Amino acid sequence: MSFINEYKQYLDIVEEWLRGVLPPESLSNDDFPEKKIYEAMKYSLMAGGKRIRPVLSLAVCNLLNGDIKEVLPFAGAIELIHTYSLIHDDIPCMDNDDYRRGKPTNHKVFGEAMAVLAGDGLLNLAFEIMLRETIKGDNKNFSRLKTAYMISTSSGVKGMIGGQVIDMESEKTAISYDVLCQMHRKKTGALIRASVLAPAILLDAGKDIVDKLENYAENIGLAFQIKDDILDFEGDSKIVGKSTGSDTVNNKSTFVSILGIEKAKELLRTSVENAVNALNGMNNNNFLAQIAVFIAERDK
Repeated sequence: MSFINEYKQYLDIVEEWLRGVLPPESLSNDDFPEKKIYEAMKYSLMAGGKRIRPVLSLAVCNLLNGDIKEVLPFAGAIELIHTYSLIHDDIPCMDNDDYRRGKPTNHKVFGEAMAVLAGDGLLNLAFEIMLRETIKGDNKNFSRLKTAYMISTSSGVKGMIGGQVIDMESEKTAISYDVLCQMHRKKTGALIRASVLAPAILLDAGKDIVDKLENYAENIGLAFQIKDDILDFEGDSKIVGKSTGSDTVNNKSTFVSILGIEKAKELLRTSVENAVNALNGMNNNNFLAQIAVFIAERDK
């Protein structure tokens, strides 16, 4: 099967699952006076996107010969967390962006207060789903708890939120390359790492496999952020689906601003090579190797 077809296969599974996590649009206003929050949550959740994080989880699951149905709730929860972070990133007190995935941002459609609540709703729903998985009454609940804890840590102050804080504190301030790497290891890399490691923890993979996957995840997380910085510097906003050049306008430190465009592209290539090499010795690793290349070559 080609990379594109396999990616689409995973994507279809994810999209079908996501469509089922929110109440239907036919809700009665009388029975659900809070209906607007579901509309706001669905607006951002179903706005498209690459779904790289849940796709990675499903691909690792297949690599480990696991059951996708067992991994899917955790993969989907990560996408809910990711979507909440995008909604909050876009609001005026954060990055103040007007477009996301080629559409007006959530707060432009529903207002700032509802956008905040929509993000809160998606975050809480992610934990509702993961915790529901841990009370199934079989002998796998401890692995599910470990997986949920790892995702929680990755999305919290020790992970994504911590990275966002460093990002905000670093605006209009020159930071070192080491701080830049630390920021993005948390802000972008932590949730990508969680996506790759969640199936391994859930399926009780051995330490050797977990170490290889962690190395792979660290490198594709770095590659993802470098590519984002490159796209902001030289990408077409119509293709990217959001405003470009904002990092320069806001005087943000990025891999491009610190290294220069050519060295940033060189580091991108090295990160992809390191990710692919981390998979050496693992069977059925072709898709994961190809997605590392896809991350580097994407145009949005």
